[in-house]
Amino acid sequence: MLKGKHNVAEVEGIRCTIVETGANEGRMTFLRDLLSHNGYTVKAEKEKAKDGKPMETFVVGVTDLVFNPVIRLYQKKLFRKEGLVVNPAYWNQWPGQWDIPYYEVQR
Repeated sequence: MLKGKHNVAEVEGIRCTIVETGANEGRMTFLRDLLSHNGYTVKAEKEKAKDGKPMETFVVGVTDLVFNPVIRLYQKKLFRKEGLVVNPAYWNQWPGQWDIPYYEVQR
């Protein structure tokens, strides 16, 4: 989900800007494919519980330390494979609202 805070952490042993935490495998794959298509090097790994055991959710990051998904999204600098601009509804995977301007989207 979109948050304006810029977090940096180590993912797969490399410092990354954190794009999303708590992502399930489908969401992780969606973000990895979308961001890779836009030229970013994406790193993802399973989150760890407090006792160190791997969880079923992922943390997704990009190696570009100045990347901020909120800024890139609203600057319209992220593109889908079809060449269309990524809007918040597409980013959040809200079905049926991907081609509606962000100010008309209904949750």
